[in-house]
Amino acid sequence: MKKIKTRTRGWIMIIGMIAVIALIFTSCAENEKIAAKSGAQLWAENCQRCHNTPSPSAFSHEQWKTVGLHMQTRAQLTDKERDKIIAFLQQ
Repeated sequence: MKKIKTRTRGWIMIIGMIAVIALIFTSCAENEKIAAKSGAQLWAENCQRCHNTPSPSAFSHEQWKTVGLHMQTRAQLTDKERDKIIAFLQQ
């Protein structure tokens, strides 16, 4: 009886490790997809749901940085995503 429980625990551990490894690889692939996107694409996917595209002259470069920092937390953006969106809006 103890051998069966030990084997079962071993298989559960192996399956758990495989699941964790699969999640890590999936996450990395998703990050690569995001990294390949332009600021305009990221804007359309994250910001345009709530906002119309403002004129780049609506804010100064420094103000865009401040807006980006504020919206990063609200939209749960990475630093790279935020920087790409800010660069797009500063054009």
